[in-house]
Amino acid sequence: MSRETYAPGPAAGARIEKDGDKWTLVLVRELRHPPEKVWRALTEPAQLRQWAPFDADRSLGAVGPARLSTVGAPTPQVSETSVTRAEAPRLLEYSWGGNDMRWALEPLGEGTRLTLWHKIDRGFISMGAAGWHICFDVLDRFLAGAPIGRIVGGEAMKFGWQRLNADYAKQFGIEAPSWPPKPAQT
Repeated sequence: MSRETYAPGPAAGARIEKDGDKWTLVLVRELRHPPEKVWRALTEPAQLRQWAPFDADRSLGAVGPARLSTVGAPTPQVSETSVTRAEAPRLLEYSWGGNDMRWALEPLGEGTRLTLWHKIDRGFISMGAAGWHICFDVLDRFLAGAPIGRIVGGEAMKFGWQRLNADYAKQFGIEAPSWPPKPAQT
């Protein structure tokens, strides 16, 4: 499959958890690659540049400060963060843009069950699910040796992001936010 023919599958593998007014997006994806290989893709800057919505200034595979730069944003967004847990190849925790993220990798036969818990504002939860869906598709192809290139930010709109956003919103029982935002009516 080439980048030109890529289209995301149906919205699946995501749920939300609510704790009062705090929301967590939980995404689960089964990958055909061993946890060690997936771990490197989650932590090594050169591999993150192939699929993730941010660049890292260092390996995320060790506890300590790091800088994450959002890719595809209209204006540069750099988050100072700290990796709080890095237990290769099974658990990784840090924050991005002030939102806590936890990655768990479980062996699944020859592959890995990858689970991401992403604390996210309720207003962005379906958009986040749609974006991570596409990122995980790109990650899977990268790990399989058939990279199609990172698809993030506004470019994701060319690849079915709006449909995924609407479908996840419906699954979560929320109203789909429109993107880009509509101008205020006067």
